[in-house]
Amino acid sequence: MTRLLGFLVLLISAPGLLAATSIEPDAIQEESAQVVGELLSRYHYNDRDAGDGLSRAVFDAYFDALDPQRVYFTRDDIRAFADERRELDDQVSNGELDTAYAIFQRYRQRVRERSEFALEMLDDGLVFDRDEEFEVDRSDADWATSTSGLDAIWRKRVTNDALKQKLSGRDMSAIKESLRGRYERLPRTLSQYEPEDVFQTFMSAWAGEYDPHSSYMSPRRSENFDINMRLSLEGIGALLGSEGNFVEIVELIPGGPAEGSGELSAGDRIVGVGQTPDAIEDVVGRRLADVVDLIRGPKGSEVYLEILPPSGAGDSTQDVVSLTRNTIELEEQAAQAEIREVKRDEDNRRIGVIEIPTFYADIEAANAGDADYRSTTRDVRELINSDQLEGIDGLIIDLRGNAGGSLDEAVRLSGLFIDEGPIVQVHRRNGERRVLNDQEAEDAMYDGPLGVLVDGRSASASEIFAAAMQDYGRGVVMGDQTFGKGTVQTLINLDRFGVGNEDNPSGRLKLTIAKFYRINGNSTQLQGVTPDLEMPYPHGNDAMSERAADNALPWDTIQTADYRRLDRLDGLMGELRHRHERRLRRDPALTAVSDEASRLREAREQTTVSLNEDEREASMDAAAEKRLEAINSQRAAYDLAPIEDLSAMTADSVPDVLLDESAAVIADLAELRADDGARIAGR
Repeated sequence: MTRLLGFLVLLISAPGLLAATSIEPDAIQEESAQVVGELLSRYHYNDRDAGDGLSRAVFDAYFDALDPQRVYFTRDDIRAFADERRELDDQVSNGELDTAYAIFQRYRQRVRERSEFALEMLDDGLVFDRDEEFEVDRSDADWATSTSGLDAIWRKRVTNDALKQKLSGRDMSAIKESLRGRYERLPRTLSQYEPEDVFQTFMSAWAGEYDPHSSYMSPRRSENFDINMRLSLEGIGALLGSEGNFVEIVELIPGGPAEGSGELSAGDRIVGVGQTPDAIEDVVGRRLADVVDLIRGPKGSEVYLEILPPSGAGDSTQDVVSLTRNTIELEEQAAQAEIREVKRDEDNRRIGVIEIPTFYADIEAANAGDADYRSTTRDVRELINSDQLEGIDGLIIDLRGNAGGSLDEAVRLSGLFIDEGPIVQVHRRNGERRVLNDQEAEDAMYDGPLGVLVDGRSASASEIFAAAMQDYGRGVVMGDQTFGKGTVQTLINLDRFGVGNEDNPSGRLKLTIAKFYRINGNSTQLQGVTPDLEMPYPHGNDAMSERAADNALPWDTIQTADYRRLDRLDGLMGELRHRHERRLRRDPALTAVSDEASRLREAREQTTVSLNEDEREASMDAAAEKRLEAINSQRAAYDLAPIEDLSAMTADSVPDVLLDESAAVIADLAELRADDGARIAGR
């Protein structure tokens, strides 16, 4: 195990319902379980005893992972495995996974039974005039005491599924056809599970008892993680989805092989995949992930797709399309820039906005010596130097929805906005403290007015950057309290411990090995970053933050790093806050956003919905009317015509009011800094 430290990479970031065949662990998974258990025990930041207490917790967590809404298992199912509840730790230490796979077999059986019950309900008929409620979230409910208790839950569940479609305007024949396909897919999907899928669920439940960000990653999940980090993959350039038994092309990525062929379009259904034209494998009814695996492949290789036109197209001819795989850049996840114009009495202020959806870096390309490897900092530097942002009066880094990514990239990005100094502190289990400093060789690349826009989904690396700008007084942090993830993970390739190999990989462990701290000594764990200027966020939800996560590590503090605050905001925050709060009170678009935030908070507190059609329809109509009113209030503030119905909404229907308010704040900052500079020059 001492070899581990050399490999650490810091990150933040059915026709017929037939009985499924038995599913069992293989030798690689049995060995992997031992390695994962030992790695967690020896190296996780949370020095937790791997004894009976952990075993009991993992036992409960595994059932919750399989059945989070508690709609399949009964108490008797859980009692049937009670003798193993205190033995899991010993079993994993010995590479024994029989209990985990036996529980999964029971789960598949229960899903099949519930599917059959739901299908019988569709045949027997549905009624929508009962005065009863459906519990929307059962994650904290008790397990059903009997099969009849599950029947009662599922009677309401199926009724709710059908009622939602009925109130959307579908007729009963279409509703039954749709739901029949859904309920038949439940056991069919589980029947296609492979041993690695079960192993990932079980070992992630195990790792999750140490903290919510440690998990086991199967080989497939590891590959998807790498794709997200490097923002590229080798394939055909098509976004795929499931529709019934078919894998369907949802969208063609511009410039990709699929678009370039001229033979494919959105809506086409893929019914076969082959690596040669003579060996095309039927994929109807297969899991989407399995079909994606068949389609992906190395750049320059050929793949053959058997295509069926879109449903309802009137043409049932199946054609075979040959495509040459290529590297596909995932540009929608890359940093992007735009300009926001802020009107002032005398002139307009041009505020640049750089949206960063994630902190990415193509580490493989960098290690291979590729001088043009892709990363967040490189892309942001290029955007700041671009003609698009030339002559801006201020800049906003938009981190809304950015859940993190590379710790190194958060540090490097911070270096673009300060001359030198520490960015973040990292504290390990053994008490070692490291201070990570600005890695940029030159002074700050951008020295003008700066804002950082965050929300409750901004986490980890996003919080490092926002906290550094706040602690230095370099920029104004605006928005909502951030997620509160202050832990550091590493990816450990289990193949390095002799478990698997390149041809038959064993996956990776994402392991929490440290916590990070602001340079002022405070942790962002649980507390996140509190904005200098708060804004009303309609989708702010504390239940989705680290504060609501099971087994989250605690908040604490360490010593302050040696740094010097800048004076960019000194004496200006009071006036910035005054102007911001005045707009919050007076601007009709902002008041509409605030009202919408209040409405959504109330809606989230509602834990049940009516199964009476008339009551449900009245409730939905009232909610839709309020939402439409809020949207049109925001549109009116921008002199936009109202929309008549929510069905007419597009992605551009609702103005980004909070981004515009952020731009107004930075325009204020530019004005105040100019005035302050003029006063100093005149002394």
